[in-house]
Amino acid sequence: MTASAGVPAGGLAGVPAGGALAAVPAAGNRRSLPMPANLKFFYGPMDCGKSTLALQIDHNHARQGRCGLVLTQGDRSAAPRITTRVGMSRTAVQLNEGTDLRQVLRNEWAAGRRVDYLIVDEAQFLTAEQVEQLVGLVDGSHVDVYAFGLATDFRSRLFPGSQRLFELADTITALQVEVLCWCGRSGAFNGRVTDGALVTEGEQVLIADTAADIQGGRQAETRYQVLCRRHYRDRDLGPAPGDPDQLALT
Repeated sequence: MTASAGVPAGGLAGVPAGGALAAVPAAGNRRSLPMPANLKFFYGPMDCGKSTLALQIDHNHARQGRCGLVLTQGDRSAAPRITTRVGMSRTAVQLNEGTDLRQVLRNEWAAGRRVDYLIVDEAQFLTAEQVEQLVGLVDGSHVDVYAFGLATDFRSRLFPGSQRLFELADTITALQVEVLCWCGRSGAFNGRVTDGALVTEGEQVLIADTAADIQGGRQAETRYQVLCRRHYRDRDLGPAPGDPDQLALT
């Protein structure tokens, strides 16, 4: 795979090579056609396959000759990559709250690189202004945007980026890969667990499977666990919480 086919030098790990992509056909460039672009938001709880779907969509578009840019922030790898629990990974452009997404694309266009679509993982961490920038790229530059993220944080409150995506996206899709609470019911709440207890106060963003939260002069282990509404409200983690690596927040 080559950068001209929408896949950077870092490649897509975990996907069979299957041969190089053909030259980019003219039909792959939606910006040259009278076809409107769309902003699509895919959301769900931890462990429902958001990042896996993001990489699959990127792979499918690239195979059809479209050129894409993959963006992320706060990935579990602490690197400019999208990684998944099933072993797929992909290099990505690292964002932060000060990144102007319009300028990111302007830089690509100035370098002579075509961008037909954006894949935005961890979209819950976008600012409301950055979501507005994505809308401008969709409406003004005919760039398709596929955003993937959590809806709510560990306090069961909407992330600002997700809230604005709910308000502005053309299509909103709840991912249907079922994630279960320890009791067997469908899980929809992303609980933060510190020292074996569910917490509902603290910084909204805490990236990593464990964190150096200092409590009483010692480090407190922090992990995340998906719960149903009843057991989230009851702060009931069950008789034997799962492996922290299995439900680590991305």
